[in-house]
Amino acid sequence: MTRPSTRGRWSPALAVAIAGAIVLAVIGLLFSRPDVVAMGLPVALWSALALGRGTSGVVAVPSVASRPGADGELLTEISVESDAEMVELVVVQSERRTRRAIVPGAGSGASVLARSRVLHSGPALPVQVSTRGLALDGAVLAEPSEIVRSRRQIAPSPRTVGMLPLPRRLTGLHGSHEGRRPGQGGDFRDIHAFAPGDELRRVDWRATARMARRPGDLLVRRTHTLSDASVVIAMDTSEDLGAVVSSWGSGDFERSGVTSLDNAREAARGLAGAAIDAGDRVALHVLVHGGRSLRSGGGPRHLARLEAAIAATGQARDDAAFRRTPHVPHGSVVLVLSTFFQGAAAQTALMWRASGHRVVAIDVLPLLDHSRLTRPQLIGLRTVLAERENVFADLHGAGVDVVTWADDPSSALREIARARR
Repeated sequence: MTRPSTRGRWSPALAVAIAGAIVLAVIGLLFSRPDVVAMGLPVALWSALALGRGTSGVVAVPSVASRPGADGELLTEISVESDAEMVELVVVQSERRTRRAIVPGAGSGASVLARSRVLHSGPALPVQVSTRGLALDGAVLAEPSEIVRSRRQIAPSPRTVGMLPLPRRLTGLHGSHEGRRPGQGGDFRDIHAFAPGDELRRVDWRATARMARRPGDLLVRRTHTLSDASVVIAMDTSEDLGAVVSSWGSGDFERSGVTSLDNAREAARGLAGAAIDAGDRVALHVLVHGGRSLRSGGGPRHLARLEAAIAATGQARDDAAFRRTPHVPHGSVVLVLSTFFQGAAAQTALMWRASGHRVVAIDVLPLLDHSRLTRPQLIGLRTVLAERENVFADLHGAGVDVVTWADDPSSALREIARARR
């Protein structure tokens, strides 16, 4: 809630009223017209009442509360507490459209409902509100209140991913993936001589009767252990490019269509959900200076933290640079989400691959609409896309798998998961 202002000022209407009353009085006296003087009396009395009232004591305090609505809308209820007769609302929606409204004051509990269309996921500023109290039919204007902002984190739409690629070697002790070490829960491994630490219920009596070399020898049936994988999601938020290429650099996200960060947030949420459902541990890193990081964890609570962090991830500042490579647990599968126009994300992926991790580069660039481009702009777009293909070729050569999120990522990830390296 903003701090109310108790100071105000006279409105231009009061100056016009005083001048009008004086002009009517002068004209009536000069031409001996008492009816003209009488016409100016109500205006003069109103001006005197306003001057006697003063400009203090006019307060207007706004408050906002947002909630999701139907058909992709965000509803923001704007409430005003004021002792003024009327309150002027200045509402800025989606940081672009400005609306003005006059609502009753003086304890009437007036409220206005603003409807904002949700076009993108991530941090959103659907409504900004400032108010100004009006007293004595607009003769006294309070100072504008501080701007109250309604900030929301819009969650990306859920998308089922299915099977995820696994690291070449599983290091976890609990999970649903069959590892290569002896343990419990997996498929048959071998028959081995009984050793200290083996459980008696693991003794294979048939194998003992058939294969034991001397009396007293016992043979146990060993299985593979079930392990969990370590999944790291790395998001590149250095740029946010829309499907409409003509909108790049303009900041017009109302006409940009689906953006790369929309795809990145959707991919991060889908990948995190698939990994948590499989019993794996997931970590999240935003690859810019000051970007948020969540340590590796599992379970529904950790998934809720991941979803909240993903929804709160927006585009980095223009002066933000890549930070040092985040720490990745040994034997992880790293999923790098980027448009790969800039080389920093690709270089980070190559460093992780050189460290022995399994790396999957996920291209989050949407399907492009270049219908409004001029011929020089189209040539420039083809040039940067060709440079990006060279980046993908370098990634392929280093053993990094590349998946395009705008296509069918589930099938591509399933094929990569089956081709276990």
